[in-house]
Amino acid sequence: MIHIRPASEIDFEAILKVQQAAFGEYATVYEVSAWTTETLDSLRQDAKDKRIFVAEADGAIVGSVRFWTVAGVCVIRLLSVSPAHQKHGVGKVLMQEIERVTTDVHKFYACTMLRTARNIQFFLSLGYKAETLLPNHYHHLDLICFAKYREPAKT
Repeated sequence: MIHIRPASEIDFEAILKVQQAAFGEYATVYEVSAWTTETLDSLRQDAKDKRIFVAEADGAIVGSVRFWTVAGVCVIRLLSVSPAHQKHGVGKVLMQEIERVTTDVHKFYACTMLRTARNIQFFLSLGYKAETLLPNHYHHLDLICFAKYREPAKT
């Protein structure tokens, strides 16, 4: 069973290991060193103004995600699942938890690498719609960004 909880600093080394393994899979397609070589200091700095969730299975961290809110939009980044736990619902549960706890937004926004068909399918399967293409963006990546709008409250 997957358990989602807020990360604490004691989790940071495990988060980086999962992130390195998850993004390392794309090293032959894209330049991913920004994600595979992130330092503890960089993660600590990021954690000062972002929320981080971890996914645990059998007491081990198998996934993580970072997110924050700006102008009513929840920005989601660095969704990472260890390769051994991919396609087992870990990413889905992390995303669902963000959507559950982030109640002060009208929109959720996440980007992924354009040439990663399974990532694109993942976001589509969660009800996200492609919204923006960012060619030759961050580290010369071609990104596709997705949005999901919160359902209006029923009155």
